Amino acid sequence: MQKDEVFKSENDKVSDFKFGKNVAVVFDDMVNRSVPYYGEIQRMMAELAAEHAREGSDVYDLGCSTGTTMMGMDTLVDKKIRFIGLDDSPEMLDQCRSKLTELGFDRPYELRCTDLNDEVTITNASVVVLCLTLQFVRPIHRDRLLKNIYDGLISGGVLILVEKVLAEDSMFNRDFIKYYYNYKRRNNYSELEISQKREALENVLVPYKLSENIEMLKQRGFRHHEVFFTWYNFAGLIAVKS
Repeated sequence: MQKDEVFKSENDKVSDFKFGKNVAVVFDDMVNRSVPYYGEIQRMMAELAAEHAREGSDVYDLGCSTGTTMMGMDTLVDKKIRFIGLDDSPEMLDQCRSKLTELGFDRPYELRCTDLNDEVTITNASVVVLCLTLQFVRPIHRDRLLKNIYDGLISGGVLILVEKVLAEDSMFNRDFIKYYYNYKRRNNYSELEISQKREALENVLVPYKLSENIEMLKQRGFRHHEVFFTWYNFAGLIAVKS
């Protein structure tokens, strides 16, 4: 696993965050050091996916990045079920293919280069995963994406959603952000790296409150939902199509 040093050197002007080659090659280290309990979240998503995946249907990973979620689900989901990974970064998909090949991935799967801000085709899905992905979709397009997901799920199918979130009461946001940056410091990110990444993400990652995410799910027709993970400004939800 190559170490994340994307923001280690000082830049006069920090560009918007992009999932290009420089990020793709270090992404696994980046996400493990930047997302609290990332390994446990992956384990929980795999368990939930295995519970709800149905033979004859497909499992979708939207924003599949380097394939970590698909590899986690592969350990528990029936091998006859096809996985479909979507990502808009060719470089991330290259990393994903390499990892799956190295692993000897022996189930049917397909990788598609797709921008989730555009119209997305989802069909015959029993499980759709959005792990730290919806936050990168422009707000104006999120409702349409959730509609496409809902329409593409079979009856009883589920959406597994993990997001960075805002506190319900704004007075807690400052504290939660402080605790989060302390977490990154404990994982050996410098003040410069923290500040430059924050600036790069400012107009790219747009979080909602947990309640706002739940309301979007309700408006799209998801009548049953439950929070399965929370840590300050991170949350995981599962929602079921009736």
